[in-house]
Amino acid sequence: MENVLRPLIVIGGSVVLTLFIGWVTDLLLRKADARHDDTTLWGLLRRGRVPYQLVLCAAFLRASYDQAQLLEEHRVGIGQTLTLVLIGATAWLMIRVAAAIVESSYARYARASRDAARVRRVRTQVTLITRVVAAIVGVVAVAAMLLTFPAMRAAGASLLASAGVLGIVAGVAAQSTLANLFAGLQIAFGDMVRIGDTVVVDGEWGTIEEITLTFLTVRTWDERRITMPVSYFTSKPFENWSRGTPQMTGIVYFQVDHSAPVDAMRTQLREILRACPAWDGRSYGLVVTDTTPNTMEVRALVTAKDADDIWTVRVTVREQMIRWLYVEHPYALPRVNTADAAPIPGEDPSPNGGGVGRTAHEPPGVTGAEGRTGRGSRSADDHG
Repeated sequence: MENVLRPLIVIGGSVVLTLFIGWVTDLLLRKADARHDDTTLWGLLRRGRVPYQLVLCAAFLRASYDQAQLLEEHRVGIGQTLTLVLIGATAWLMIRVAAAIVESSYARYARASRDAARVRRVRTQVTLITRVVAAIVGVVAVAAMLLTFPAMRAAGASLLASAGVLGIVAGVAAQSTLANLFAGLQIAFGDMVRIGDTVVVDGEWGTIEEITLTFLTVRTWDERRITMPVSYFTSKPFENWSRGTPQMTGIVYFQVDHSAPVDAMRTQLREILRACPAWDGRSYGLVVTDTTPNTMEVRALVTAKDADDIWTVRVTVREQMIRWLYVEHPYALPRVNTADAAPIPGEDPSPNGGGVGRTAHEPPGVTGAEGRTGRGSRSADDHG
């Protein structure tokens, strides 16, 4: 009877005591979270209740297993397993606690700060710091687990002696990984790019969605995800539209006929922008930037408070200006001229008097498109 009650009391008591302490701790954290609305620390600490209970249970069982007198022939192996579980659960709990402290600090800072760029910078640094802490704790936990084996302790001296050679070999073998690791730290603390920044990479426009120690994810405007090594952003040029102030200037080009009313287009641009909520009111302008034999290039310049709004302003101006030209000034739209050219001052416009638009190779009396194609009426019909 004692052989049955002893292990039942030891193991059952450890489990019950673990559940009771875990329940009391969770109750206290809930009350603290309800009492302190200004911080999210207590609510975030509740995420660690599973590793916390696992640590308690492993510690209780490891301390009291010898009194259970259960499976005596496997006592060493069971004790070693409980030790490994205790180390792993402790590392898990430390990572959760560190993440809760860092995230609560960031949340408090984000509420107090009004500078969006600075908040994105802190968020990037907090994310990478959390990952670095998790990696360090994981490495230390694995090392502690290995040192619990007697064979590993005996080999410790030789491992330390060969650490220099192993470090060189590992550095050569993992050169790209180490480069990405240091590039991730450089991005975090060099303020090159931050989570939430709008960037243009390899011709793709998107937003930085995630930054890790080795890779970076860009969410494009059409909701694709581009994953790139972080070393790319430290070795190649890219556009960061969110660096500095988020205000932007956009350009819209129009190809119009030479007879287009430029002054009326400037007035219409002002009316379009006044009715567009995305325009920030800082500046606008419309000028002629280039000409070709058939068209004239007009550039409209507009401003907005960020990259998303500048896109809205540009497409709005382009759409409404073209519609206005089509309705109010259809002659200003690009077209193919098939009529005869205007007569040269002082020259006889009659067919037999020199021929308006006649080239040096045309016979007298044959002019314009008819002289060049031989079917001038059909060409005019084809082009409207």
